[in-house]
Amino acid sequence: MVNNIKIGITGLPGSGKTYTLKRVIEMLTNDDEDLTIGGMIDEKITDGRREVAVKVRNILSGEEVVFANPENESKITVGNLGVDLSLFESVAIDAIRNACETCDLIIIDEVGKVEVESQAFVDVVKEALEFDKPMIITLHKKSRNPLLQDIRRRDDVRILEVTPTNRNILPYKIVKLMNGESI
Repeated sequence: MVNNIKIGITGLPGSGKTYTLKRVIEMLTNDDEDLTIGGMIDEKITDGRREVAVKVRNILSGEEVVFANPENESKITVGNLGVDLSLFESVAIDAIRNACETCDLIIIDEVGKVEVESQAFVDVVKEALEFDKPMIITLHKKSRNPLLQDIRRRDDVRILEVTPTNRNILPYKIVKLMNGESI
């Protein structure tokens, strides 16, 4: 059974926030097959050496869309990738809302510099934080965006930092917390 806790995973870019999150999801679903997990995950697409695009995936439905790639012309960029916020929103917003309404555990990956450019995303994250359900949310480490600062200040969110040193053990610690054990 998953404890009613909200956990924020933070860390520098490339430190393993999404890796840690995916491991936790895998471990929780192995422990409890009846656990419904919903929300969204941002996933980098690489050519083996460098990032060539970014997609957002609805965990529950599997729906996904590439929202950042070199062909997109946009004022918002990730490296050389142009970001199409409307494509991002087309999957992320419904994924989070649906998770809030129907799932046992809400996942939001990630609240980062690009994602907070979407006011609809900011609003749905704020709504999700008010639900009395367990949540795991990944957070950009250095952003001074008001939403990120608010999340970091909340008493009901436990912030854990992933580093290259702890990224293999952190998923186990998070699962213990989710199961109501102390670490």
